[in-house]
Amino acid sequence: MPHPIRAGIGGWNYEPWRETFYPPEVKKAGELAYASRQVTAIEINSTFYRGQSEATFAKWAEETPEGFRFTVKAHRATTIRKTVEDMRSSVGMFIGGGVTALGEKLGAINWQFPETRKFDAAYFGAFCSCLPPEHKGVRLRHAIEVRNDTFRNEAFTDLMRQHGCAVVFADDPDWPMPDIETADFAYARLQQTRSELETGYTPAELDAWAKTLKGWAKTREVFAFFIAGAKERNPAAARALIERVGRPG
Repeated sequence: MPHPIRAGIGGWNYEPWRETFYPPEVKKAGELAYASRQVTAIEINSTFYRGQSEATFAKWAEETPEGFRFTVKAHRATTIRKTVEDMRSSVGMFIGGGVTALGEKLGAINWQFPETRKFDAAYFGAFCSCLPPEHKGVRLRHAIEVRNDTFRNEAFTDLMRQHGCAVVFADDPDWPMPDIETADFAYARLQQTRSELETGYTPAELDAWAKTLKGWAKTREVFAFFIAGAKERNPAAARALIERVGRPG
């Protein structure tokens, strides 16, 4: 049996979506409940900039349907530390800050590194060693997002496999990153939606992405998010992709 494919968007509060995604009767307070029933996963972006309380994470989990998944971007401070002690402290503060209140709806954590960070085996080995496999009984899966050509080498791939971390695939014109199978899940960020297309990508492009993701799903669970690009089109792109790949059973 193929693994689940979950497709979605980044966040759920975006003012242009009041015109292109949310029906008039959906109030601000009901946006997550609505969005989580239109797409099958959402990447929480706000956590990259500020912390959220355990109660907030629990509330988000309660508002979403069974089978839905969140992924969470770790705070940006976690991926700029220089010493192992600082890495461990920063990672621990984020993990212990309430994210596991999402429970089984926590799909993965995205640790996004700045484009200035180049590959250094000792540095990334130390960082990945600070990533716990679980916290408070909740399994944690980790995705590493890098944006520098120095990561296109076997040493990085081997390191990610050693630690069971996924490498974030980026369909990004500025920082493209290929799919590399290093974990039991794949994490894709699709960033080239176009405003002149109702679904962001052409039907042929969406067909091609559906075929690609189904291929990945033969061996891994898949998370795919329409991020950036023409953001006002991202929900329509996600729904169009879900029509092609289906919803997890």
